[in-house]
Amino acid sequence: MNEAPDPDADDPPDDWKSLAAEFVQARLELIRHEAREAGRQAARRAATAVVIAGCAVLFWMLTVAGLIGLVAASRPDWAWWQITLAAGGLHLLVALACLLTLRRPGRPAFPLTRSELAKDQAWLETLKHKR
Repeated sequence: MNEAPDPDADDPPDDWKSLAAEFVQARLELIRHEAREAGRQAARRAATAVVIAGCAVLFWMLTVAGLIGLVAASRPDWAWWQITLAAGGLHLLVALACLLTLRRPGRPAFPLTRSELAKDQAWLETLKHKR
């Protein structure tokens, strides 16, 4: 992204408008690149949300199966509905673990752009102090 001017170039741009346009173009390209990365990160978070939803639905299905098992318990020492409810609880714990994963903050968006803008700001400050 740091495109330094070629010292051997025949016609370096003299007017500030073309320099400003080049500068803005480089910044826009950097923003586009980081926006794609932010989109990938959002897709990963969305996939985690889908896992949470799937676990919640499975929890509901197993809970219903456990309630049905209350009516027709088949094992005298451990009723199968108790085992089904325990499995449903396990899936609920998995969903909660995924929820905690989603709540963790992700990497900051646009790190290269922020870095470049900080450099630009420092450069402008040095120009300001030279006057």
